[in-house]
Amino acid sequence: MMSRRSVLRVAGAAGAAGIGAAAIGAGATPAAASTAFVHPGLLHTQADFDRMAAKVKAGTGLWKAGYAKLAGNPRSGSTWKATPLATVIRGATGDNVTTLAFDIAAAYQNALRWKVTGDTAHADAARDILNAWSAKLTTLDGSADRFIAAGIHGYQFANAAEIMRGYDGFDLARFKKMMLAVFYPMSSSFLAKHNGAYDSNYWSSWDLLSVACVLSVGILCDDRAKVDEAVTYFKSGKGMGSIKNAIPFIHPGGLGQMVEVGRDQGHALLSVGLLGTICEMAWNQGIDLYGYDDSRVLKGVEYAAKWNLGHDVPFTSWTWHKGAPGAWEGWETFTEASTWARGDVRPIWEGLYNHYVNRRGLDAPYVSAMAAKVRPEGGGGDYGTGGGLDHLGFGTLTFTRDKAIVSATTPTPSASTSDTASSSGTGAAATATPAADAAGGTQPQGGRGEDLAATGAGGIAAAAATGVLAIAGGFIALRRRGTRGTS
Repeated sequence: MMSRRSVLRVAGAAGAAGIGAAAIGAGATPAAASTAFVHPGLLHTQADFDRMAAKVKAGTGLWKAGYAKLAGNPRSGSTWKATPLATVIRGATGDNVTTLAFDIAAAYQNALRWKVTGDTAHADAARDILNAWSAKLTTLDGSADRFIAAGIHGYQFANAAEIMRGYDGFDLARFKKMMLAVFYPMSSSFLAKHNGAYDSNYWSSWDLLSVACVLSVGILCDDRAKVDEAVTYFKSGKGMGSIKNAIPFIHPGGLGQMVEVGRDQGHALLSVGLLGTICEMAWNQGIDLYGYDDSRVLKGVEYAAKWNLGHDVPFTSWTWHKGAPGAWEGWETFTEASTWARGDVRPIWEGLYNHYVNRRGLDAPYVSAMAAKVRPEGGGGDYGTGGGLDHLGFGTLTFTRDKAIVSATTPTPSASTSDTASSSGTGAAATATPAADAAGGTQPQGGRGEDLAATGAGGIAAAAATGVLAIAGGFIALRRRGTRGTS
């Protein structure tokens, strides 16, 4: 048996971050759709802002309630001042990522308030926050959680900047430079190398937040190659976040079993929110990921919603292969949906509901029920400072739309990757080989030094009992375990 120190040396070397394009499955090279990008065109288009402004001005129902939720958030005030940092750390000594998260929330929320009301005091606040960070931030550091920081805060930052594009005094060129130098390389590298671990080692949410970052940076920077990189990985990537690995089983009746539902519901709902974010950003650029593979995303989010509403769901056992080549490996078999954090509330449902039901006219009964339960959606710390900062939120304001059914070809999806894949079966990362994890718990994931990330569900209780469990930003993280036995 290798000593822990030897394991760390091997895994750390294997996990050294580098810049590279995301690895893709065989035969999946997307072709460029159009050289032109829609701006604003991440989570919201100008038509969306026009709708919000008109509905709020008229004092209309859900939009009025959604705007009141936004205006009542303490980070929505135009007096918010940024606290930029040169180095942001997540998951290690000196952890300061919440400073970044709150400033991004303030930038996004002030940008929204400007678009809805026309009050330039909010626009000035958002601009000043974005400019302050692009002038100072150079590094994301920490444990393996640094990849989480890159993914989540990368896509969020890009969305705030996209709203402010063209505003007087906003240095978009410098902001793009920061996104290309600090955020994109880490997310792209993670998708290609998975921090030196097996491709199946990290759960779907890790991949999805990285895809969200790559996609949003590509759109912000008018970079078709980066958009193609993200779309290709979503459809055929090697890791757990590619759509057939994130939702490996389609059950009779059309429910799609999400792998994270077998882990815990906090992370399952994180994945739900990220799927909605990715699909909406792609849709606004003419790429239909919502409908990809016979609307596989809809089947997965319906499954997660049904379970978290308190209903039973079918479950097919699957085995997770974890570890890092040359360091350690294990297998863990999941046989049922997890009750850990069941019923957790996150501001993630309105976008999915309004796309599938109001935009497309499809049935989504469980997503509809979850949206009704959570609305009006808040954001920016309204749901705590952990997982509550994983999503930009305020979907009742931003996504609510009158029912106006459009076809699957509106907007016209890019002809990027073959859409003829089967809608059933298992993904590569969710193998059906029965095996047991001898360690029976959470394991290191190829982190840096003694700062380890852990993604095991089965070992949560055991880890908590030893005092090594920490909840940070909605993710489970192991930090600097004391030495036991041989070193």
